[in-house]
Amino acid sequence: MDIEKGMKETSEYIRSGIIEAYVLGVATPVEAKEVEEMAAGNAEVLAAIDEFSQMIEQEALSNAITPDPIIKPMFLATINYIDRMEKGETMSFPPMLQKESKIADYKEWLSRPDMIMPPDTEDVHARIICYTPEVTTAIVWIKDMAPSEVHTNEIEKFLIVEGTCEIIIEKDIHSLKAGDFLEIPLYKSHYVKVTSGIPCKVILQRVAA
Repeated sequence: MDIEKGMKETSEYIRSGIIEAYVLGVATPVEAKEVEEMAAGNAEVLAAIDEFSQMIEQEALSNAITPDPIIKPMFLATINYIDRMEKGETMSFPPMLQKESKIADYKEWLSRPDMIMPPDTEDVHARIICYTPEVTTAIVWIKDMAPSEVHTNEIEKFLIVEGTCEIIIEKDIHSLKAGDFLEIPLYKSHYVKVTSGIPCKVILQRVAA
């Protein structure tokens, strides 16, 4: 009976619309965290997210719209992080990114053998190294570009580790190389364009505003 009840609750959760809101990027931070935690322990919820994501991609392709390459990598990175924590990984706290930050400040995480980009990565790959309600820190690889975004509730910071890129904030172009830092203001449209022959590897930090 408990199994039947659990299946019913999962089915109702999937039909509630929160999965669609999550994939489309319109869920609140609290809702997004809830979905990610549910997906980490519920194969049906994870499958529903994957199914809707694929449907959105197919719809985008059929209408000649480029799918957002960020949603799926960040979702998979979150699932990977939750799985690592559940398996006993000790939570770490990387330093906050700032103008004075150095690549060496993150050597502990950059040198880990599991923090690599798989050879079959299509556009973007991410590995979260710390998550709290206040700040998320990740290592991110971008092969070509990261699409335009506008953040209203978190400040995004970049430290370039390898490769080069341009981060375009509205009409301002910032050319960045290894060791460079950039902070994205709130409410400003921005996107990343890789300018090197290798993927641009960055420390990405999103801080709640």
